[in-house]
Amino acid sequence: MIKDITLGQYFPGNGVLHRLDPRYKIIISGIYIAMLFIGRDYFSLEAGAVFAVMSVIISGIPVKMICKSIKPIMPLLAITALLNLFFITGGDVIFEWKFIIITYSGLETSVFMIIRIVLLIAGTSLLTYTTSPISLTDAIERLLGPLKKLKFPVHELAMMMTIALRFIPTLVEETDKIVSAQKARGSDIDGGKLRDKAKAIVPVIIPLFVSAVRRAGELATAMECRCYRGGAGRTRMKQLKSTSADYIALALSLFFMASVIFVNIVV
Repeated sequence: MIKDITLGQYFPGNGVLHRLDPRYKIIISGIYIAMLFIGRDYFSLEAGAVFAVMSVIISGIPVKMICKSIKPIMPLLAITALLNLFFITGGDVIFEWKFIIITYSGLETSVFMIIRIVLLIAGTSLLTYTTSPISLTDAIERLLGPLKKLKFPVHELAMMMTIALRFIPTLVEETDKIVSAQKARGSDIDGGKLRDKAKAIVPVIIPLFVSAVRRAGELATAMECRCYRGGAGRTRMKQLKSTSADYIALALSLFFMASVIFVNIVV
């Protein structure tokens, strides 16, 4: 399960999605999220599914990588489905046994929420899959640029967000090594009751926390040795430039968004 976490990983490529301006990719991701949550019916999910499939196809990212990004959230999907299934009432009763009552409304809401979360993870994962951490930092800083007039630490915030994303795969790999080391010492991490599993997590969390603090210190030292002083006066080797492909992608995402809004207003 740990090896299946792909959040924050970047897969180099030369696909259409890789070549888009990262600023537009962040904006399009925001439009995509809004499109999924504004809609109150399945049309928004259908539009989101079509948009996500199109994005995956032109990105060149293997479908199995998208599936790996969804696999770690399966427990969350199961809990969400059960809560909606048992606690939402309304409509015809499908199943009833003692205090357990499953209604048509609860089943429909449960399915709706699962599809929405899956599309959300599958679509937004493409942002980090097709954008390098450096490009993502530049894009966030450029988009939040107007806040600099309010003395807001835009560059520092963008750097913090990018470093956090960058170190997720590293921490996942470190966690896997610690778990393997603990198993080699005879620790039963996977087996036992829930209470035993909770106790077995402690020998994993403490070394992981120590390792994360050590890595943070090493990164801070390396940045100081390279005379890093923040965003003031810094230049960029690669300048962000918009192309016709960026405008087309933005227009297409706005079209999908407008379609969802239109259907929700008219229907």
